Amino acid sequence: MDYAALARESLDRVAASKPLIHQITNVVVTNDSANLTLAFGALPVMAYAPQEVAEMAGISQALVLNIGTLSEEEIDAMLLAGAAAGEKGIPIVLDPVGAGATAFRTESALRLLRELPITVLRGNRGEIGALVGAGEVRGVEATGAEDPRQVATAAHDAFGMTVAVTGATDVIVGRDQTYLVRNGSPLLAGITGSGCMATATIGIFATAGDDPALQTALGLATYGLAAERAAVGDPGPGTFRSRLLDEVAALGVKGTDGVRIEVG
Repeated sequence: MDYAALARESLDRVAASKPLIHQITNVVVTNDSANLTLAFGALPVMAYAPQEVAEMAGISQALVLNIGTLSEEEIDAMLLAGAAAGEKGIPIVLDPVGAGATAFRTESALRLLRELPITVLRGNRGEIGALVGAGEVRGVEATGAEDPRQVATAAHDAFGMTVAVTGATDVIVGRDQTYLVRNGSPLLAGITGSGCMATATIGIFATAGDDPALQTALGLATYGLAAERAAVGDPGPGTFRSRLLDEVAALGVKGTDGVRIEVG
């Protein structure tokens, strides 16, 4: 399969449709995620107030939920937005940031998984593992030695949705297929929010196709390819962050040759 062509087709669909991506995300990455969304050609909206989240989700084309700086009020807003998105068949992407670090985080993520029709669950191996009783997290970073493929498969079996465990190799387990994505750069680990931006990318690509697992793989590979291009010359973290945004914006010109996706 020509994944580079499929990635380019998804980028073209996003550019043509300019989907509205409603993101209830954390304060650390709000600006980065909004700018990344714009760089991909989509439109970001960061609406958090319970009085408007359902209405906003209902007019969006994807909903991204990120519990990085969670509160009870934020979880309530996520539930309202998620219910509205679910009623209209809008894809929902959940990033359980720091699940496993505290009981509140883990229980909040599990509540969202129970009560909402989540389309894609994305996290590191520790976060996803914690949701199925097999992960270790310190702060928001995975610290154990869990096998990413086993973790992704266990979560898919437990929750019945597409699961993406991201790392040196991203593992995406869907209903009919497993994908391995080998794009990316070690420099991503040196900036805050790189995983959160990957989650936002999944939300954007979810609007451009009907197969959640394939669209997740295409999104992560394209984001990883932009990171590889941004890492040329081994820049410092500040320069790399800026270049990452620039390279995402340049994908329409530079193309997607170089995406590395395998069927697992």
